[in-house]
Amino acid sequence: MTRREVAKLFENNGYVMRTAELHAVKLYYKDIQKLLNDGIIEKLKKGCYYLTDEQNKYSEANIINRLFPDAVLCMHTALFYYGYSDRTPAEWHLAVDKDISKYRVKIDYPFVKTYFLESGLLDLGVTEIRLDWTALRMYDRDRTICDCLRYMGKMDREIFNKAIQGYVKDPKKNVPNLMRYAKPLRVQKKVKDLIGVWL
Repeated sequence: MTRREVAKLFENNGYVMRTAELHAVKLYYKDIQKLLNDGIIEKLKKGCYYLTDEQNKYSEANIINRLFPDAVLCMHTALFYYGYSDRTPAEWHLAVDKDISKYRVKIDYPFVKTYFLESGLLDLGVTEIRLDWTALRMYDRDRTICDCLRYMGKMDREIFNKAIQGYVKDPKKNVPNLMRYAKPLRVQKKVKDLIGVWL
């Protein structure tokens, strides 16, 4: 199979393919090793590969979407997207169901930080965004701030304060949603004490 044929194959599969998918098109262990050695593909994790494309047609967002279609972008990734933080996250912050296999989130690239949540909380406040032409699930502004309150003890103080101030000043915030999410996420008191005074 030529380089162009391999590129087309990966393009048709969202630039990410698993070993079983490669076997299905008659690319086996030796073929895969050659593609790796030639720098045509790279390994994401065991049994999962992405196309090394000089024209950057694929993106990390696309890889995240292919590997974790059921995950939700959250915390620092969402804060940066909404403009509540000016620090580009070094990792993709993902909320996933606590019952998924931990092996699924062990990948070499891109870097991810996972938050394991109860299934009842995972879809609370999910919205869809487009990033690098890829549709992704992300928590809305109000859910993102509730999560910051949940994890405030683990957050950098400066990032936390900037996030709260960014939310307070944001004309797109939805305070009824904030209050609705606060109850199941058990941050009602924090919302009242830390944000209520500003609203």
